Amino acid sequence: MFITNTETVPGKTIIDCYGVVSGSTVRAKHVGRDIMAGIKNVFGGELRGYTELLNESRDEAISRMKAQASEMGANAIVNVRFSTSSVAAGAAEIYVYGTAVRVE
Repeated sequence: MFITNTETVPGKTIIDCYGVVSGSTVRAKHVGRDIMAGIKNVFGGELRGYTELLNESRDEAISRMKAQASEMGANAIVNVRFSTSSVAAGAAEIYVYGTAVRVE
């Protein structure tokens, strides 16, 4: 599955367009990560626990989008975009979307 944030896949021609596909996940913070984040906020530095959580969430959202595109018969997703939002205290959503297409 080709995934790109551009309108086309370089070297390929779009032969079918299946429409918008998306994937999302909502994740909550972990108490252990919160304690370490609090310490890092005092001394500075990367919040690695949150970075890992964000990476896992992004991968899950992409996986769900790819599964939806595959079910439609697509072999590529173009114009991919990401969005985040806070949905509750301590929980955030990562949303990814794009256009499912078939390329040759």
